[in-house]
Amino acid sequence: EGKQLIGQQAVLSDGKAIQAVDPATGETLSPVYPGGGQAEVERACELAWAAFDAYRETGLEARAAFLETVADEIEAIGDELITRAMAESGLPRARLEGERGRTCGQLRLFAKVVRAGEWLDVRLDPALPERAPMPRVDLRQRHIALGPVAVFGASNFPLAFSVAGGDTASALAAGCPVVVKAHSAHPGTSELVGRAVQRAVAKCELPEGVFSLLYGSGREVGQALVRDARIKAVGFTGSRGGGTALMQAAQERPEPIPVYAEMSSINPVFLLPEALQARGQALGEAFVGSLNMGAGQFCTNPGLVIAVKGEALDAFVASAAEAVKGSAAQTMLTPGIHDAYVQGVDGLVASSKAREIARGNAG
Repeated sequence: EGKQLIGQQAVLSDGKAIQAVDPATGETLSPVYPGGGQAEVERACELAWAAFDAYRETGLEARAAFLETVADEIEAIGDELITRAMAESGLPRARLEGERGRTCGQLRLFAKVVRAGEWLDVRLDPALPERAPMPRVDLRQRHIALGPVAVFGASNFPLAFSVAGGDTASALAAGCPVVVKAHSAHPGTSELVGRAVQRAVAKCELPEGVFSLLYGSGREVGQALVRDARIKAVGFTGSRGGGTALMQAAQERPEPIPVYAEMSSINPVFLLPEALQARGQALGEAFVGSLNMGAGQFCTNPGLVIAVKGEALDAFVASAAEAVKGSAAQTMLTPGIHDAYVQGVDGLVASSKAREIARGNAG
């Protein structure tokens, strides 16, 4: 419906609109999602803070059952979730069905961990009333939830690292309410999953502020979330620029908070001489396979190869070049990612310090 999900309410905002684009066709997808602003952030954080004390003291069985209910509700969406995610991301059905399984598996895994209870690290040192020169009372320790957590969805995993992904699952398992900032590349997918979480909160009779889902076209909503004093931690998966901006905002607060960020990496690969000598051709083919996985949009994408010059390295390069030439074009996640890729390639081609070895099949 193009609405923010704040607690148990679906709210139509009036900010700058977000509209998903089918990256395979360039077609814009309905509905339009008007972005939120300070008012929506304020209400979501208010509800999360109001829910915090009660939610972190829920029994382990109740919290585990809630996580399992979230997984059940996501699965109950059925094929609508997969088809919408395919349209918004260009990812194939099999990949997204697997990712849905991973998402629900994560939730159920955390439910098992919650039930086990070891993570609480409960300790009890008995009292020592006869201790000299002074008696000592008993000492008790357990881990408790930190507070409401802001979670930012990733572009390349619209399910497993998004609204109900690993960051959300772990925060909810720990007893922390969650406010999710949806990724603008897949707003419909996010809404479908967000409504599943919303239904699970209601079914399990939890405080409504345990979960909210916000949209915003720029950085206003995200920055406002991180700066809100009621947010006590941040989970982020995305670009280095976005992650460092959130880290700076978190550090500038009167009460700095942790930012658990998985950001971009060049992922260096070291090719050792004996390995190159023994299987240089196979390594070249495997390197390109990893390079092209998910159209190069996986966080494990190798960005730098380091090796000793010589015939073995030349054989690796030749093998990789042939593999690149045989690579078919793929659909990238968003027009923005594609534009950045083209600009990056053009910049390398224009550089006197770079040498082009091969290009893939653009047809």
